[in-house]
Amino acid sequence: MKAFSRVVIGAAVLAALAGCSSIRDHRGYLVDPALTDSIQPGIDNKLSVEKSLGRPTFVAQFGEPVWYYVAIDTHQAAFARPRTYKQIVMKVAFDPAGNVRNVERTGLDQVVRLDPDHHVTPTLGAHRGFLEDLFGNIGTVGAPGAGGPNGDNTGRGPNGS
Repeated sequence: MKAFSRVVIGAAVLAALAGCSSIRDHRGYLVDPALTDSIQPGIDNKLSVEKSLGRPTFVAQFGEPVWYYVAIDTHQAAFARPRTYKQIVMKVAFDPAGNVRNVERTGLDQVVRLDPDHHVTPTLGAHRGFLEDLFGNIGTVGAPGAGGPNGDNTGRGPNGS
């Protein structure tokens, strides 16, 4: 009986630890180094790139014609947000005739990490509280410099600037 309880406790501990394992995920383009290295500027064109790599993850809508192939690998611990540990962005730029002009590869070195400040976006101007926002315009209607019908506008906005 004592051995059975040890087995049950051991199984419970293993089940609890299995729940703490991290989840790995891949999103986007499946990178094949042999195919991505085969794209040559001046030799390949849009058709050959599409046949080699497939449709791009997204295409530039403005400016020069550019195709982007994006691959992101993440891991997520239990009860946490996913964290990116590997990212590859392949940028294939074309000339006006549709020939490959340039191929660039970047990784996590180009990613900007943002640390939100308590879910508040910092802005320029006066820092006003809820009550100041709620009652801040009382008495300003018709006051001198309030921009009434006389065209007497000083250019001051609701934040006092």
